[in-house]
Amino acid sequence: MNNKVFNVFFREKPAMMLVNLKNTKDSTYASSLAKQIDCTYSHVVKILQQMSDAGLVNFEKQGRLKLLTLTKKGQEVADNIDTIRVAL
Repeated sequence: MNNKVFNVFFREKPAMMLVNLKNTKDSTYASSLAKQIDCTYSHVVKILQQMSDAGLVNFEKQGRLKLLTLTKKGQEVADNIDTIRVAL
């Protein structure tokens, strides 16, 4: 895979956030997602809020924690990004 070509078409961190959420079997947290993609927690939360506004991710509050899941639309976008990533 040619990461440089992929990054020309997609911003790396947001694209990888969606792909990582897609590949996670269960719900996950913003903090663990930040570690997976080597990004700051505050940057991840900011991007996730934009993704939530776009209908790509859901936040599910469980006590003090917020679990992340992809919406149907988010799953479709993540599938397409992953397909393109593999093709490159």
